[in-house]
Amino acid sequence: MIRAATPADVPAVHAMIRELAEYEKALEEARATPEQLHGALFGANPAVFALIAEDESGGGPVGFALWFLNFSTWTGTHGVYLEDLYVRPESRGGGHGKALLAELASICVTRGYERFEWAVLDWNDPAIGFYRSIGALGQDGWTVQRLTGEPLHTLADLAVLPTESNDATSLSN
Repeated sequence: MIRAATPADVPAVHAMIRELAEYEKALEEARATPEQLHGALFGANPAVFALIAEDESGGGPVGFALWFLNFSTWTGTHGVYLEDLYVRPESRGGGHGKALLAELASICVTRGYERFEWAVLDWNDPAIGFYRSIGALGQDGWTVQRLTGEPLHTLADLAVLPTESNDATSLSN
């Protein structure tokens, strides 16, 4: 069963994020707190969303998908960017991952979004094989770029506008 996450799911989502980070050999980078997740998912203006996978036993969440909207200037439409997809090891092979992806694909089709995208670690052969089995294609020629930590702050120091006006509404006026 796939359903939208509720505030009661935040502890389970947080735990699964930590499990995923450990699998990806980056547990020390997973610093999000349950309070931050709650605010991002259920605050006044949520910009990130989550789906929960449960199995028939009713034992609680066995997987999740955390996603947000992106936008393509080429198609002129929003899309879905899947930040995390995780199914607990003991529940893998039960169709939960595919069901989560199918629900996100349905959101795209229903809303007229033309793209559904995500990243996968190049060493994660089981995930890559799974994604190929549902028709996903790697985007050769593109690499992910990330600015974080000191380089992020160094670049931010070069901004011309005062910090208070560096929000989306001010920049569009």
